[in-house]
Amino acid sequence: MGKGAKGNSMNIFSVFSLLGGIAFFLYGMRIMGNGLEKMAGGRLERVLEGLTANKAMAVILGIGVTAVIQSSSATTVMVVGFVNSGIMRLSQAIGVIMGANIGTTVTSWILSLTGISGEGFIINMLKPKNFSPVLAVIGVILILFSKKSKKQDIGSILTGFAILMSGMETMSAAVAPLADMPEFANFLLLFRNPVFGVLAGAVLTAVIQSSSASVGILQALSATGSITYGAAIPIILGQNIGTCVTAMISSVGTKTNAKRAAFVHLYFNVIGTLLFLIVFYVLNAMIKFEFMDDSVTTLGIAVVHTCFNLITTTCLLPFTKQLERLAILTVKDDEEQGNDFALLDERFLQSPSFAVERCTILAERMAELAKNTMITSLSLIKGYDQAKAEEVAEHEDLVDKYEDRIGEYLVKVASKDLSSEDSETVTLLLQSIGDFERISDHAVNICESSYEMYEKNKSFSKVAVQELHVVCSALTEIVSMAVKAFIKRDVELAKCVEPLEEVVDELCQELRNRHIVRIQQGECTIETGFVYTDILTGIERVSDHCSNIAISIIQYDDDDGIMHEFAHEIKMRGKLYKSKYGAYHEKYSLPKM
Repeated sequence: MGKGAKGNSMNIFSVFSLLGGIAFFLYGMRIMGNGLEKMAGGRLERVLEGLTANKAMAVILGIGVTAVIQSSSATTVMVVGFVNSGIMRLSQAIGVIMGANIGTTVTSWILSLTGISGEGFIINMLKPKNFSPVLAVIGVILILFSKKSKKQDIGSILTGFAILMSGMETMSAAVAPLADMPEFANFLLLFRNPVFGVLAGAVLTAVIQSSSASVGILQALSATGSITYGAAIPIILGQNIGTCVTAMISSVGTKTNAKRAAFVHLYFNVIGTLLFLIVFYVLNAMIKFEFMDDSVTTLGIAVVHTCFNLITTTCLLPFTKQLERLAILTVKDDEEQGNDFALLDERFLQSPSFAVERCTILAERMAELAKNTMITSLSLIKGYDQAKAEEVAEHEDLVDKYEDRIGEYLVKVASKDLSSEDSETVTLLLQSIGDFERISDHAVNICESSYEMYEKNKSFSKVAVQELHVVCSALTEIVSMAVKAFIKRDVELAKCVEPLEEVVDELCQELRNRHIVRIQQGECTIETGFVYTDILTGIERVSDHCSNIAISIIQYDDDDGIMHEFAHEIKMRGKLYKSKYGAYHEKYSLPKM
């Protein structure tokens, strides 16, 4: 920054530039974080979910995840969601929360590059104002001209970083005139009082909901040379308290342990800040640290930020049980019980890839439940059982809830910036959950038909029962096949559904014809004939829904024109289709009349 810039007075346009710089900084951080999250594709969250039993490992994981997604708030909110849904215990979450505080300091180290001084090509290329434009050009080229989502994500990361650094430079230039304003220097003297400094840092961070961003703003202000270590240190400590606001807000309406996780985050930072202030200022009174009156640099802020979080974590890690007890004392137990739908936590929407994975888990459970409901319902045709009938009704009601909750959540996820793979998964889930819900509906219809026969003390003829057994066996196989193909994303298995669906359709039509003959011959009544037809209609429609699911799976995996080839295969009844159809036709052949 040149001397001429410092000679200018601070005016309204400087304020506009400062606000614009902050906007660029926050937007760049958002773009970069989203790109990193999409690159990770939910893998970081899965690591968090599975490897947090060891306290030290939990801290390391918290550091790693936060360093990658560039937000301790996002990591902590994610942890609150994990605890709320029962994926993670409170004791496991504490280490991750501590690690997140350390991981967020990575941003301040990156921003400290703005303070590099010196000449020479290599030194100059290390300065953000020189290498950021290069990254921006590369990023935009990848976004505009690459068709692969991974390369586009890399482009977003590079472009976001360039915008972030541009914002940093804009902020630094905008506040440069403050260096020559005595009013600004007098104002900064207030923050030499640790209480005011901590409050200022906490309020700023609470407002913008990001400690990384508030530290970045402080680093930009440090370019004026007017901020001393004595003023900066309390502000930095307060910023760590302010970042707790996001997790506290996200814990509203959650279960007991999720609220406790948010309070652990708050207590960790508050206790750490108090201990650090007491020890630091007692030592300063005894030794008198000479650097306290020196102007703080961007690198100095990064060092203080990191040292505070490392020291606090090291000191409090052995006391995780005490922190847990303190949170338990603050938030009392209640009578809450968990359920599957806790997996669809609103906090996971901050990590769309992970949110899609949570939906997938529930959709797979829904698929299994719909399958088991149908199989139970088919068993009632042989002999009605009230307990099983009640089970079918309960399961159908639960499947309905699955569809409602998953569908609502998927709509919210779909509005996020998704990778192409996640977008395709959302489409598959939205298409499939409706079919699974309809399968459970038809299971209830078949159950009601069985009850009608039971209530009226009617029964099908022995031959009719044998024939129904054949088509029920075929339906059991096609439902099981469709569900397995859905869970495994098995395209080859999905291709086997359509030939079996045609066999089921033909069986249903043949059974209708045979039953009409039996009615004409007086072997069956018209009344039982209506019930028989209702059962066959339900079976036929279930097989249609299985076909829909299979086609959705094939479309999901259609990178190489598989769907086109399969559609052509069905249309032309090629060798593969005929082979499968022939095998099923023979397997489910009806006894001769």
